[in-house]
Amino acid sequence: MSRPPFRKQNAAPPQKAPNESGTDGGMRARLAALDLIVAAQARRGGLDEALNAHAFRALSPEDRGFAHALTLAYLRRRGLIEAELQKRLHKVTPEPVLALLRLGVVQLTALRTPAHAAVATTVKLAERRNETRPYKGLINAVLRGIAREGAAEPDPALAVPDWLLQRWSQAHGAERALATAARLLDEPPTDLSLKPQADAAAVAEALQGRVLAGGTVRSSLRGDVTAWPRFAAGDWWVQDAAAAFPARLLAVKPGETALDLCAAPGGKTLQLAAAGAEVVALDRSASRLKRLTANLERTGLAAEVVVADGETWDDPRLFDAVLLDAPCSATGTFRRNPDVLWATRPTDIAKLADVQHRLLDAAAARVKPGGRLVYCVCSLEREEGETQALAFLRRAPQFQLERIAPLAVGAPPASATEQGWLRILPGDGPEPEGQDGFFAALFTRQS
Repeated sequence: MSRPPFRKQNAAPPQKAPNESGTDGGMRARLAALDLIVAAQARRGGLDEALNAHAFRALSPEDRGFAHALTLAYLRRRGLIEAELQKRLHKVTPEPVLALLRLGVVQLTALRTPAHAAVATTVKLAERRNETRPYKGLINAVLRGIAREGAAEPDPALAVPDWLLQRWSQAHGAERALATAARLLDEPPTDLSLKPQADAAAVAEALQGRVLAGGTVRSSLRGDVTAWPRFAAGDWWVQDAAAAFPARLLAVKPGETALDLCAAPGGKTLQLAAAGAEVVALDRSASRLKRLTANLERTGLAAEVVVADGETWDDPRLFDAVLLDAPCSATGTFRRNPDVLWATRPTDIAKLADVQHRLLDAAAARVKPGGRLVYCVCSLEREEGETQALAFLRRAPQFQLERIAPLAVGAPPASATEQGWLRILPGDGPEPEGQDGFFAALFTRQS
């Protein structure tokens, strides 16, 4: 079977780095990027922790922006950069030297950093430490060679960790797995969900975008969304196109009760509230619920916000509609969060699957007879999606799986499955940018 190349018309052009001017020529930003990269690859959530650390927040906005851009650009291209360096390094190279080379290569191949600046600053970084100073000549030669000759054509089979690509091939077929991996270089657009009364065509025009199937507006703008048209008016909120499908599946009507379990950061809560439901938004993280509360205020929508553990929430209420977007490996979000590919381990998936099992049972206990339950995860792993749905049906005979018509909620046709749930892969569309990967299943409780 042939490997599909990265589609040049889909892949993002070299990214313009944020302003790296400063008294030290961007050296602090580059040093910060080295620390961010280490944190991102060390453990799940490591990048977020490092971005919120005091040392990083103390940098200037320009340095923070440049360091973050360098980090994300490297994580998107890690597999390709490692392959490029392996071709050019014929002896064992110390890890600190490799780290500097990676930083130089990503500037040459992903950011529009002039070659002389990318090479010179990397060599200067090498001069600062005893363990890297003897390798200045090697770093200079390798980076100048790549600047002169260019890097190899991207191969999607090298873009993601091999163990993940093998899993995706076994679960979804080799062709779809490679098409999914090829999305890693795509610069993701910003998708927006709208309040029902907002004019989607007018919003799309104002935000230089287009209206997708299902009503999502996809904007081509970049930068601070709070400065975009109609943000302050509360007409829309940021939500990936695929993340909008699960709430649509519930098809809540005005006056129905709805529970959004694991609600933060809140896009689905806003959808349910905008549809007229009386919503309870529950999450165990008070800090993550702050964003939801702020968006409720901005949009003028209402929901009861509860800080509690979904498994042990002490409340007798039952609901017409329950949505469980369960904690997961989030491998389907790699276009926006490439760190999930490199920080996730196979053992993480097994641990998360156990959490999902318990939360799904807790969510089912909250559904009224005749009510609906949607289970979803932004994961590409079967253990977190298909396997969970099948196991739930075996232990909850009072629930019935409902067949989903993808087009009815704006999902790509390729997401339809024989069983009736949705399996959305980033490579399935909409063209040319795709969307996050998701699994969603709709159940009804028998009366």
